[in-house]
Amino acid sequence: MRAAALSLALAIAASAQAEACTRAVYLGRDGIVITARSMDWRNDIATNLWIFPRGMERSGEAGPNSLRWRSRYGSVIASGYDISTTDGLNEAGLAANVLWLVESQYPVFDKSKPGLSIAAWAQYALDNFATVEEAVAALRAEPFVIVTDKVPGENRLATLHLSLSDARGDSAIFEYIAGKLVIHHGPAYQVMTNSPIFDEQLALNAYWKQIGGTVMLPGTNRAADRFARASFYINAIPKFDDPNIAVASVFSVIRNASVPFGITTAEEPNISSTRWRTVIDHKRKLYFFESALTPNTFWVDLRKIDFSPERGKVMKLDLGENQTRTFAGEASGSFQDAVPFQFLGLP
Repeated sequence: MRAAALSLALAIAASAQAEACTRAVYLGRDGIVITARSMDWRNDIATNLWIFPRGMERSGEAGPNSLRWRSRYGSVIASGYDISTTDGLNEAGLAANVLWLVESQYPVFDKSKPGLSIAAWAQYALDNFATVEEAVAALRAEPFVIVTDKVPGENRLATLHLSLSDARGDSAIFEYIAGKLVIHHGPAYQVMTNSPIFDEQLALNAYWKQIGGTVMLPGTNRAADRFARASFYINAIPKFDDPNIAVASVFSVIRNASVPFGITTAEEPNISSTRWRTVIDHKRKLYFFESALTPNTFWVDLRKIDFSPERGKVMKLDLGENQTRTFAGEASGSFQDAVPFQFLGLP
């Protein structure tokens, strides 16, 4: 039985070719909840950090039949190419992360429902919801159709899945498989990587749980192997009382699931180096950022930011080419006033 499971694991892992991001949620003592993610990409994804206040008028950027809303919550986000939200935390303690999933297939945009650009999918969640439960209830009704477009500078469509986590320790994974929305909801869904689809990731992880992480863990940079390592370590590390030590421990887990900078796989060019990592302390509303190419980890304290519609401002922290600008400590004071970027979408 184990041999058959291992054969299945190897077969699926061998077929997995995707951008290699990882997301994991730590559930600690005294309400400590920490979400970590790595961003793995083949070239500079031109990430900057942004502050968005409440009350912003938004468009789904899907042409005349675009979804429209006004943001209920302010947020701090990490952009991709300054045309999308890839990661972020809102003032209510909800975190959103988008990761690559090549198997994604979205419904046909037939204009029967308003459209939402995939570039704004994570931002829509951050703007509108305080908890995972609230988001799941709203998104299960499918009030919009996800509309995708080509990745900047590449001849391929963006194919993503979305994870949400909140200050209660709740989690949800949203995937579109064969045009249908699939939702995995509950605190047990702590880890997400890339291909294969989430159901198959869970099956692979069940095999490694039988073996036990202290006996053997898969060590490659493939998505299924990173899933197994992150899943084991995020639950193996102690439940620390000190939130600073908990954050440090979670950083060690997401680094363990990262791809060393400069590593490429000749036969599978989509497996890519880790360019940056974020760690979110939901309880303290701290957003930590670490570039692979700078010596320091810094953070943004959302409690220091005025997100009010009256006084809050759109602000940007320019991280520089390849995120090589160095920041240290609490960095909310280093943001500069900026014009908000426009999400990539349809004309």
